[in-house]
Amino acid sequence: MANAASGMAVHDECKLKFLELKAKRTYRFIVFKIEEKQKQVIVEKLGEPTESYEDFAKSLPADECRYAVYDFDFLTAENVQKSRIFFIAWSPDTSRVRSKMIYASSKDRFKRELDGIQVELQATDPTEMGLDVIKSRAS
Repeated sequence: MANAASGMAVHDECKLKFLELKAKRTYRFIVFKIEEKQKQVIVEKLGEPTESYEDFAKSLPADECRYAVYDFDFLTAENVQKSRIFFIAWSPDTSRVRSKMIYASSKDRFKRELDGIQVELQATDPTEMGLDVIKSRAS
């Protein structure tokens, strides 16, 4: 099941935890990491439903790439409670070039494994995935 382009496999736990986030709302967010030696994407961190967007942003390393999924709750202009599942490709400018290339080449296939993503964001620094950006992309 490895991706021919980058040779990355996706650990089953990634899909299972994503389904729990989507269907049961067990988690607020999930941070995924590529294990380069094992050539697979694994779950690095699970965020409790009570955790905030700030907690989520802090869980992304400043100088390493990650994939992340965030379940964003918001009120529409009509005061209707909604939620959007964001996929965030975190690729900070300070991360290693090789790492950026691996994450970039594996992203689309990994995203396809997670059925139910509604919005995708690419971020190279925290301002590109600030709460204001999330809010504007959610509606």
